[in-house]
Formats: sequence, C-alpha cells, structure tokens
Amino acid sequence: MAPEPIARVSALVTYPVKGCAGLPLSTSKVTSSGLAHDRAFMVVDDSGTFRSQRKDPRMARIVPEIDADASRLTLRVPGGEPVEIKTTPDGPRLDVTVHGNPLQGVDQGDEAAEWLTEVLGSSSRLVRVPDDHRRETTGLTFGTAGFADGHAAVLASLSSLDLLNERILATGGEPVPISRFRPNVVVSGWPEAHTEDRVRRVRLGTTELGYAKVCIRCAVTTIDQETGDKRGPEPLRALAGYRRADDGGVAFCSKFAVTVPGAVSVGDPLEVTEWAEPEQGLGPRLAAALT
Repeated sequence: MAPEPIARVSALVTYPVKGCAGLPLSTSKVTSSGLAHDRAFMVVDDSGTFRSQRKDPRMARIVPEIDADASRLTLRVPGGEPVEIKTTPDGPRLDVTVHGNPLQGVDQGDEAAEWLTEVLGSSSRLVRVPDDHRRETTGLTFGTAGFADGHAAVLASLSSLDLLNERILATGGEPVPISRFRPNVVVSGWPEAHTEDRVRRVRLGTTELGYAKVCIRCAVTTIDQETGDKRGPEPLRALAGYRRADDGGVAFCSKFAVTVPGAVSVGDPLEVTEWAEPEQGLGPRLAAALT
C-alpha cells in the first residue's frame, strides 16, 4: 500500500504593504498578527480609507523590501526610482479605516507620501500599525491582525487550484496562478480540493492556526499580480459555478487566526489536530462542492 501523502508548506508569502506585491519567504516568524510584517503598512487616501487593488490595480507593481526589524522599507516599481523609508513607530497618528473598521495608523512621512502619490496618480500616504494596535478578528476562531482585510493568515492548497484551473480550462479560459489569491501559506499534498475548508486546528512548524472562515473573493483575483493589469473574468466566473456562498459571493482559500505564535518554513509538514465535517461552518452549496 502506498504511503499516505504528507501535506507540507509549499510557499510562504508576506505582504508588508497592504495591497502591494507579496514578498516570498523561505522561513518566517509568526506573531499573533500573522507572518512577520504581514500588512504592517498600508496606503491610505486623504480620508484615511485604505487603498486597494480593487480601485488601484497598479499597486500590484509596487514591490516592497523590508528589514528584519522593519526599521527600513524600500518600495520599487519596474522602470522607476525606488524610495527608501526609515520607518517610525512614533510618528503622528492618523484615523484610518479598513472595510469600515476604524483603526489608527502611524504616518510614515512626506517622502513616502509623495512617492506613492506619483506612482498611483492620486493623493496617498503610508501608515504603519502602531505598537499599541489592538484589533479583534472574528469567525470560528477569534484572533488579531494588522491591516489585513480581516484575519491573520490566508491558507490555500494547490489541489484547490488544480480543480479550479481544470474548470477554467474546460470553458476555454487560461489557468490562473495561486498568486491571484494572495495567500500567506500555500499547501501541497492534500489530495482533495478545498481540504483547507475542513481544517479547524493545524500545527505547522512551531506555530498553530485556528480556522476562522472561508475567504470570499473579490475582483482583485482578476488582476495579474506581476503587471497590475486587469485580466477578468476568471477566476470569478469559474468559481461562481461551484463555490457560491449562501450569503453572497464566491469562496476560495480559508482564513485563520494564530492560536500559538512561533515560526514556520517552506517544507514543514502540516499536522491537522482538529477536523470538521464538510458541512460544518459552510453553507450547503459549499458543503455540496466538497462531497
């Protein structure tokens, strides 16, 4: 009998600046807010509302580099001059919002603001998560997060992507890469698609995650994460055929809270310590897709 496949961490990605390009990692510290520096910075407009690829797809072209202690942040765009920012946790506070959730951010100065305003073509400022940041995230497992949309970590599996791309190809479309879904942890080795929806507790490296909810996808998934160009209508069209959520939208990947901070590396095995039945925590349409 062949040995049972072992699920492993295939990729780790942190997004130091919300909405901008991801930074692949081979290993990462995991705090209560997620992978190191994930969504620790955010671009906001004059009203303090976060900027997103939903309206500013060019954000995908902004590539961050960050020091281990987050003391320096460099932002680059292809063909342009980079900006190097000496970050500060103690600057002026701005009232900011993430999906209507009122938070505070530490302003990172005029140089960063001017660079982002020029690149995005609209008045922008860069803010950082304050040291005293307190934000409770909800779902099946409560937790905290920086400036992420709602949770500390997004977990995706390659088997789920394979099924999605089979459906896209069947209708004459082009397959999409996993980067379209901006996950933090990518898992290989689960033979069944959407196994991540049934995980309730999982250990990877020295950290542990608790399931919060499925991830409802938006138009960002139709944007090429290399070029910042809109590609649409995939993958949303294909997902609408088999991954509709009862309360609206389509689901792909799952969101998790960090229950035990630690560290994780590419290649680490995943040990699921608690499972749910396919229908638990999901609407009937999604449950049917998993049976």
